Amino acid sequence: MEDYALKAVERLTTRPAEVYDTLSVEPITPLLGAEVTGLDLSRELTPQQEKELKHAFQTHHVLVFRDQDITPEEHKRFAGVFGELHPVALAPEGSDPYILDIKATKESRAVAGNGWHADGTADPEPSLGSLLYITTVPEGGSGGDTVFANMHLAYDLLSPAMRGFLDGLTALHDGALPWTAAGQTPPPEYEVPRTEQPVVARHPETGRKLLFVNAPYTSHITQLSRAESDALLDLLYAHTARTPLLHCRVRWQERTLVLWDNRSVQHHAVWDYFPHTREGRRVAVNGSSLQA
Repeated sequence: MEDYALKAVERLTTRPAEVYDTLSVEPITPLLGAEVTGLDLSRELTPQQEKELKHAFQTHHVLVFRDQDITPEEHKRFAGVFGELHPVALAPEGSDPYILDIKATKESRAVAGNGWHADGTADPEPSLGSLLYITTVPEGGSGGDTVFANMHLAYDLLSPAMRGFLDGLTALHDGALPWTAAGQTPPPEYEVPRTEQPVVARHPETGRKLLFVNAPYTSHITQLSRAESDALLDLLYAHTARTPLLHCRVRWQERTLVLWDNRSVQHHAVWDYFPHTREGRRVAVNGSSLQA
């Protein structure tokens, strides 16, 4: 490991021990993710629980809560601890406008999230986070894991020269790209979001820099030619996907809820369980505009 990368990792792994009074936090890896116990998400949280939970969220970016029996209303209430709920685009008539049903079966020919991405990056104010609650895991209890990547660390592990080059660049994020990649066009009632975002953004709450490009939504870096942009973006995507130090892996069980920060992590919902069924529901939280 290069000296600059080693120093970045050492800074993150030598931070003071965390102390919590109302919950327990067990890291998944030294650099990303944690399992939280001691909370019943079907109940309203106390102010101290909320404070400690938000601190754990900023520290670990991905939080896992197991053995939770929550209704859709309780799911939304818990999401509301972190901000206003984000409505589902193109929600079916008569459905809850804030709950996205997630389901893959033997009839599926594609699944949501099967590739590295962050949710809603084409929106002018990208989503703060997502909360996915899984109710059905694949038969046998294996497969269907979600892998997360720490985008703060993805930036930190780049060479100083590359970080200097990326700082100040912007990229266009286009909400139509997932449709066109599938050979489809967005429905006419869908107001397609397109936003120029910083390639290197600062986290709105912590001010830490993070790498903010992803293959499904990022069209091109605006200051470069298309050929230059494609080559650089491919390098950054490969860096995210192929650097194990960035990753943590969550193995789902029924009645598990996972909360992740859409600014500071990307995720990949691994579709390795066909023809079995995986099912759940997701609620998202509004965020704010990103600054370089």
